[in-house]
Amino acid sequence: MTSTDIQLLATALVSVIALVLLIVTRPRLHPLLALLVVSIGAGLTTGMPLDKLMQAIVGGAGKTLGAVGLVVALGAMLGKLLADAGVTETLANAILDRASRRMLPWAMAGVAFVIGIPMFFEVGLVVLLPLIFGVARKLEAQREGSGSAYVYVGVPVIAALAAMHGMVPPHPGPLTAIATLRTNVGATMIYGFIAALPAIVLAGPVYGAFIAPRMTVRPDEALVAQYAPATDAAQDASRRHLPSLGLGVLTALAPALLMLGHAVGEILLPKGSALLHALAFLGHPVTAMLLGVVLAMVALRPGAPEQMREALGSSLKPIASVLLIIAGGGAFQQVLTDARVGDAIVHMSQQLALSPLVLGWLISMLLSVSTGSATVGIVGAAGLLAPLGAADPTLNLPLLALSIGCGSLFFNYANHAGFWLVKESFGMSMGEATKTISVVQSIVAVVGLVMVLLLNLLPPLG
Repeated sequence: MTSTDIQLLATALVSVIALVLLIVTRPRLHPLLALLVVSIGAGLTTGMPLDKLMQAIVGGAGKTLGAVGLVVALGAMLGKLLADAGVTETLANAILDRASRRMLPWAMAGVAFVIGIPMFFEVGLVVLLPLIFGVARKLEAQREGSGSAYVYVGVPVIAALAAMHGMVPPHPGPLTAIATLRTNVGATMIYGFIAALPAIVLAGPVYGAFIAPRMTVRPDEALVAQYAPATDAAQDASRRHLPSLGLGVLTALAPALLMLGHAVGEILLPKGSALLHALAFLGHPVTAMLLGVVLAMVALRPGAPEQMREALGSSLKPIASVLLIIAGGGAFQQVLTDARVGDAIVHMSQQLALSPLVLGWLISMLLSVSTGSATVGIVGAAGLLAPLGAADPTLNLPLLALSIGCGSLFFNYANHAGFWLVKESFGMSMGEATKTISVVQSIVAVVGLVMVLLLNLLPPLG
């Protein structure tokens, strides 16, 4: 390691600490302001040219809004339509009628497991927020148990979505590792499902039952009311005749089904085929969410056209702050990436003598934590270890790809867009968000590594 590497690593660490202090202590800046201030400070400290620094901030914010912001906005619209039509009420009632309070986290983890197969973490969370809020609001009304009903119901969803996002193809992270290491999609997928199940159980229902009684988290009332109408609104919905459970499920899952179609097509269809191109267009998160909103408007008809227009407009107001904070997180991430903090992490990791499976997890974890991008972690780790994988015929490459994906999940924090999406959606403080999404994803990452090492003791698949 060089002195430049040490300076970059120190800058990344100090930047994250400064970000937290600006938000939780005086002057208690709004997270967007704090992210922009820290981004500029990190860029200046690492010697980035001023024009490059501003390009990184603007480009990072724009890229994140393009990738996440449109999906979040469309998800808010879909959630509002589902709530106004009574679908959220129907689904929440169905889950509560079929599961005891003790079994609710398991049921929610199961729903998120299925949703998480084709959907990115942020997309899946946006789609499931109406259901989380609907179920949690009813739990509050029943006055059973202690602590936060939203954490009790939400943690299993976060755990399942995170595990599927980092471990199982066709998510971009695992696919990137598979392509770089030139290994098998099917074997990696099987290993991913096997490793994901215990990770979801421990990070979801088990940890959720532990942490929920110790927290009092409750989202902003405007957002809760949008996704889960209060009693009067629910009674109005019942007078309009709540939609059937089948129609409600189909409408709510339409985006997931479109994305799943694309995922299956990538595995079964030849590259370059016209059908695969069509599925890729329909299964793109923005297209899928847009078609989901249109389907909800046509199939559910939760009001007259003018009422729906007003409802869709009002649905964006509660998430405006969320979108801007996510953009700020993208700017911070891009500055760290352009400052080449990732290279310093790679140089540090080369000093360690570890098993390739552990080393892949460690490099991916360090890159993801320092740059705020799981993709950077996966690309960096897979690229560094690809020559070793090609030279060592005894190395289980599908497990190496899985190990790298697991490492990218560890300690999702303030330079990750997903952290801010969870924090602002649930109305959490920095500490509360750390206890939920950061700890949950760390549990998933560590359990995933343990499962990789155990699976490596067995004969390889195929």
